[in-house]
Amino acid sequence: MGGGREPSGRAEGILFPQNAHIATCDLGYVSDALDFLRDSPKTNKFRAKFLLATDGEVLEAENLSTGDVLSCEWQKFGDHFSFFLSLAGISSVQDVVDNPIDIKATSRLNRLYLELLKTNPDWSANTPNKNMNRFMAQLIFCFFAEDTGIFHKEDVFTETVENISHSDNAHEIISTLFQAMATPKEHRTGKLASSWANRFAFVNGGLFSKSVQVPKLSRPARSYLIHAGKLDWRSINPDIFGSMIQAVADPDERSRLGMHYTSVPNILKVLNPLFLDELREQLSDCWDSSQKLLVLLRRIERIRVFDPACGSGNFLVIAYKQLREIEHRIIERRINLSKKTDLKSTERRSVISVNNFYGIEIKEFACEVARLSLLIAEYQCDVTFLGQQLAAEIALPLNDNHQICHENALLIDWVSVCPKPDKDDTRTYICGNPPYKGSQTQTQHQKEHLTHAFQNHQISVRQLDYVAGWFVKAAEFSNKVEAEFAFVSTNSICQGRIVPILWPVLISLGMKIEFAHTSFKWSNLAAQNAGVVVIVISLTRRTKNPRLYSTDQFNKPIVRNVKSINPYLIVAPTTIVKGRSNSISNLSIMSFGNMPLDGGNLLLSQEEYDNLEIEKDMKTKLTRKIYGSAEFIRGLHRFCLWIENSILDRAMTYPDIQSRVDAVFAFRRKSIAPSTVEYSKFPHQFTSMHHGKSHTIVVPGVSSENRPYLPVGIVDQSTVVSNLAYGIYDAPIYDLSLIASRLHLIWVATVCGRLGTGYRYSNTIGWNTFPVPKLSELNKRDLTNSAKEILYAREYYFPSTIAEIYDPKRLDKEFPLVRKAHEANCETLERIYTDQPFKNDTERLEKLFDLYSTMIERENS
Repeated sequence: MGGGREPSGRAEGILFPQNAHIATCDLGYVSDALDFLRDSPKTNKFRAKFLLATDGEVLEAENLSTGDVLSCEWQKFGDHFSFFLSLAGISSVQDVVDNPIDIKATSRLNRLYLELLKTNPDWSANTPNKNMNRFMAQLIFCFFAEDTGIFHKEDVFTETVENISHSDNAHEIISTLFQAMATPKEHRTGKLASSWANRFAFVNGGLFSKSVQVPKLSRPARSYLIHAGKLDWRSINPDIFGSMIQAVADPDERSRLGMHYTSVPNILKVLNPLFLDELREQLSDCWDSSQKLLVLLRRIERIRVFDPACGSGNFLVIAYKQLREIEHRIIERRINLSKKTDLKSTERRSVISVNNFYGIEIKEFACEVARLSLLIAEYQCDVTFLGQQLAAEIALPLNDNHQICHENALLIDWVSVCPKPDKDDTRTYICGNPPYKGSQTQTQHQKEHLTHAFQNHQISVRQLDYVAGWFVKAAEFSNKVEAEFAFVSTNSICQGRIVPILWPVLISLGMKIEFAHTSFKWSNLAAQNAGVVVIVISLTRRTKNPRLYSTDQFNKPIVRNVKSINPYLIVAPTTIVKGRSNSISNLSIMSFGNMPLDGGNLLLSQEEYDNLEIEKDMKTKLTRKIYGSAEFIRGLHRFCLWIENSILDRAMTYPDIQSRVDAVFAFRRKSIAPSTVEYSKFPHQFTSMHHGKSHTIVVPGVSSENRPYLPVGIVDQSTVVSNLAYGIYDAPIYDLSLIASRLHLIWVATVCGRLGTGYRYSNTIGWNTFPVPKLSELNKRDLTNSAKEILYAREYYFPSTIAEIYDPKRLDKEFPLVRKAHEANCETLERIYTDQPFKNDTERLEKLFDLYSTMIERENS
């Protein structure tokens, strides 16, 4: 290990400074030896990273940096080398800086869980077992209860297991303890009335009443359980811990341990504008009136929070804690106003019930954890606001909370979970972070769930993201129960082709956007801080104060009070952009490129073109260059057979061409699509034969989102466009100026949407809907000149490709003339839209949508 050795302070020990403190011990005293090493002053003085103790049969070790522990048979020590990787400078999991206890607890419980599955194969290792999951939840409660005063004696559960049990009977001892907690003291007999079991109070509340099944514990499993219990569980964060414990019992989640625990600030981006900000404002308004404060307190008492994709309960826990904080301020203020000093303890107790917090979750263990997290949050709030003694007095027995429902949220009526309240002034707020799952990554079952969610709306859900199901279910719920809702979602539901599918349904259900957060990173508290770019959308039947939240260039929050927000999250009337067959601005016709549908036989690589045995003059007549997106952007050379009917007979005299045409015929004839079979009547041609007489403006169908402008260019009459791009044939050059502008890029990004991480262009949605003011002849000349300047600037850097020139890392440094030409083009075009320069893309989009709405109204009038 290096670094030399130092006396351990224990006869059987040895210490390697800055590495490990090791001890041997008598049989059965490994845990005691490890405790000695942990408490040894030399461990701290010489900064040991690991503790190891063994009796020759069992080895126990602890990573002092992470709190992770290991227990195994001595002979299998070598199988656990990864546990000690940090001694070689290799780190596997970093601590959560905010609260390392969460990672330590999860790590130890994870090892316990895996060891229990190994020892109890009948408890099902591959399918999450509800008995095992309930057992883990019961353990977590016991660890928390013994450290926070709920059990009235510190470490009573862990010490009982350690002192009374051994590996052969640990499961029986724990089962007895759990049965005691499920039984009122006056009804306990036999073992339940023994001195070591009767020390435990009656817990019930559903946590121990359903089942007291306990798995058998091997020697390592018992050791892991005791090590987990010796942590200080008072510092556990229920809002984070729920997700982490869920990872213990879920193989899919376990592989991403430490990757996805939602941060409180992000959750508050949903909860604050949904209802918490309004409560705080009301608190401020009635600060000096005890009676008004009481009215506000009664309102808070009747608030219900409902998360229909609650997972392990993060949103519910944060909502509960925030409401308790506001409630506490009200109570303290009323006490100050009344000048009472002898207030009864009951007058300080909370009126907020965890039974007002509802959830739906498809994973059963997550339901258990959500219930447990709420109980922990309730107790922690009681300690904070009422004091340790009163909190402990009212903690047990637990509330019997059955509002967290184990169901598939897309297959049930939400009213069955969160029923219509008895009182009209009860407010229901729906919130959460439903699963995203794009249309291409959904399982067949998920597609069926989505179809079921939209069964009353006669639309195809094929292109919808999975999260769309929660929006329509929440909208339907809001028509039965007075409610407002806000969900986190990927921004895809507010872009492109999804908008005309989803939003007419939501609008038909009376939904309007009350507030929204534009795109931001949904970061978390994990070490690697994984995140995804998301939006937040709140919908209600009656808007009160529409607000649009965003961040500026310095990542500072901005909030705008506006009249309305449209489905694209733009400050504009509710407008949905639908594809159309003609340009709303009377622009040139943009056509889909030519589709070969040839099995590859009409297309030629450079080598195949060079080896084509045809005279030079006929090769010029029978072939052309062809551009799709890749060829145009990356400068690739590709060719195709382009055989007009007038020269077909001559073309078929060449064996190379005859064989290719025959192959196309065979390919099309064997197709199961009738239209493809029909095309076999002219196997020498593409399914369409469009080309420019003088030139064609080429627009790739897909391009990278990293480019600051859409790639667009011009090819001559000897080049054709494939079905992977769009063409405007013999069009005025100022069309290129429009397409190359920043205005057009952000319009396409918004109304066409994305394909993966790239922009997906569409002639019917992107071009035909693009709103352009009526252009004067002077405007056309100016835009034509701007377009030419862009082409000249590119030509200056020949043979650099579009991909190279528009690489954002290279554009300004290596191709400054191109950047300058584009900026001049944007300035020329934007002066046609407005007298004042746009400050940002938000202003550009607002102007475009305003103009589009005006054009639609004029067209429909």
